[in-house]
Amino acid sequence: MRKTVTTETYRAAVIGLGRMGSTFDDEIEQGGSLFLPYCHAPSYDAHPRVELVAGADPHDEQRQIFGERWGINSSHMYADVGQMLAKEDLDLVSICTTARVRRDIAVAVAEAGVRGIWLEKPISLSLKEADEMVAACQQYGTSTAINCARRWNPFFGETRRQVDDGELGRLLQVTAYAQCGLSHNGSHAIDTIRYLAAGEVTWVFGEMESDAAAEGEMDLQGNGYLAFDNGVRAYLRALPTGVASWEFDVLGTEGRVRSLAGAIEWEKWIQVAGGPRQRGLPARVPFPWPARMRGMGLDIVDDLLAAIDSDSKPRSDITDGHAALEIAIALRESHRQGGQRIDLPLEDRSLRIESAEIRDDSEPARVRRMKAS
Repeated sequence: MRKTVTTETYRAAVIGLGRMGSTFDDEIEQGGSLFLPYCHAPSYDAHPRVELVAGADPHDEQRQIFGERWGINSSHMYADVGQMLAKEDLDLVSICTTARVRRDIAVAVAEAGVRGIWLEKPISLSLKEADEMVAACQQYGTSTAINCARRWNPFFGETRRQVDDGELGRLLQVTAYAQCGLSHNGSHAIDTIRYLAAGEVTWVFGEMESDAAAEGEMDLQGNGYLAFDNGVRAYLRALPTGVASWEFDVLGTEGRVRSLAGAIEWEKWIQVAGGPRQRGLPARVPFPWPARMRGMGLDIVDDLLAAIDSDSKPRSDITDGHAALEIAIALRESHRQGGQRIDLPLEDRSLRIESAEIRDDSEPARVRRMKAS
């Protein structure tokens, strides 16, 4: 077991120097489920125990913009990931590329002896790739945090605390409304369901947006029913959600917590005496306001450093990213098989979903957005 370290400064680098690697925080104008700093470079730059020292990206302009913004000399900016890993003494590496290349990069980073990875989602395109990433991180002892960031949101954390402490009674159901592709942003929705349900999914039913979409391998929208090993059941609506935008509903025998309007509002309900035949009445009570509103990226980095220091797991680790991908694929497989129940784990490890982020990823998303505007 590694020696516990509390004052060490960690040297960090980012691979993939675009939106999530560097500039996403510039787009946030209203809170909701995000507290800044959120994305990778701003979080490293603001963290007192981290020094952002290098970056890698195949695009010249991306490297130039990143280096100038974060004060990194061009001699520490690389077009080749392998060259950066060989030359820089790194403790932390963020992988913010598209999913097309995340498997190869993650395995290379683990093999290079880097102590911690902060990895974007979905972690890969196929189950085989995901299996290999988990194996590499476990073989080399690499702590890995997956950027399914609601696990570090204080409101979701308070909800999970209430689940764990039994304040909602016996947990019955988690419902998520999140219009999105099942693999790309669906990784967030599925991971949040798993976090709030406090169990592991054992089987699913799925209904996709169309038969044609389900037959292909590109990311797609759909609905799902998830059965957990602790008896909890969950519903995911990733088809159009109307006025329910990224909302979660956690239902127990003695209480209920709901997030509304993208987690801008929260409410809690409990059962009180009274009502017809004295069967009880629902009463709204204050939802506990978090004691602090800290940047979620800072909390993710704190959690990753603690995992490195103590050989523990981050709140969302490589196995959680693996589970989110496998559940998304299982939901699609259920539709392909006429709505049959699909048990986990899946036998066919070649199955894949091509996340929407890989479309036209030969050039940076920043450039594509400029062309479209």
